[in-house]
Order: sequence, then structure tokens, then C-alpha cells
Amino acid sequence: MEWTGARYADTPTVEVDTWIDAPPERVWALVSDVELMPGMSAELQSVRWQDGCSGPAPGARFIGHSKHDALGEWETTSYIVEYEPLRVFAWAVEDPDRPTALWRFSLQPRNGGTQLSQWMRMGPGRSGLSFAIDRMPEKEQKIVFVRMREFETGITTTLAAIKQRAEAGTTGRTGA
Repeated sequence: MEWTGARYADTPTVEVDTWIDAPPERVWALVSDVELMPGMSAELQSVRWQDGCSGPAPGARFIGHSKHDALGEWETTSYIVEYEPLRVFAWAVEDPDRPTALWRFSLQPRNGGTQLSQWMRMGPGRSGLSFAIDRMPEKEQKIVFVRMREFETGITTTLAAIKQRAEAGTTGRTGA
């Protein structure tokens, strides 16, 4: 795990990685299927593709519905900004040019399996967290710290679920 940044304007990032005893093709089938992610996340509740898309492609959009005890419920539109099959899958939240967050999975074949990392950057676009910071600017560093720790925990949980599914040989919603 690695995390940097203390203020929202610093665009803090977090990255977690794991080695998976499964080929990149099997891991890719999981990370590139965003409709699987709600089953691996406490916060993300549902995902639906937009514009007639049924899977990832450069420029494709999906809507994510999220829920958090302290932040409530919300929906965001995400745009696929990097898509290199078996290597990189990334999406920008809300505005591809100035996202509220940027998320990325990276895969590398390693030691007969796959090195998988998930990285995210908060900002630079304003998000729901910005409103909390506006109300309590003196607590900005604590607010950002707490949220980044939540992201770190969520990413760790997601990677563990991907690892478990990939190593068990399951790659989709049907379990096959």
C-alpha cells in the first residue's frame, strides 16, 4: 500500500497491489467487468452501462450508485479513459478532463501469475468531499486522511475478492 497527499488540492492518491496465482486473462475478465464490482465493495451498490454499451471500451460510460453511512447515497457517471486489454483499465469520475476521482487497475504477468494493482487519485474536480471541506476547512487534512484510509480499505477488500475469484477460476457473474 502506498498513499500520498494531505489536502484535496494535492490530489492525494492511494495504491494497493497483490500477486494473484492466475493468468492475466482470468484476472482481466474480473477487473474489466465493472458490473461485478458492487459484489466486491461495501460502498458501490450498483453499476449500469450507458449509451447501449454492455462492456468497457475507450470513451464508454457507466453510472455507479454508491452508499456510505456518513456521506449518504449518490450516483456518478464514469468515463473509460484507458483501456489496454490485459494491461490497464481506468475510468474518470464525472468529468474526464477534470475528474472528481480517477481509478485504475494495472496488470503485469509475474512469476506464473498476475501482479494486480489498483490505484486511485482524488480530484482535482470537486466532489461530495469538497462540500464537507467547505463547511470545516480547519479539518481538511483529517477529512482527506479519513477518506483516503477508507479508499485504501475498500481497494484492499476489492483486490482480495478479485484474487479469491481468479484463483478459484471464477470470472463472471454466473460464477464461470
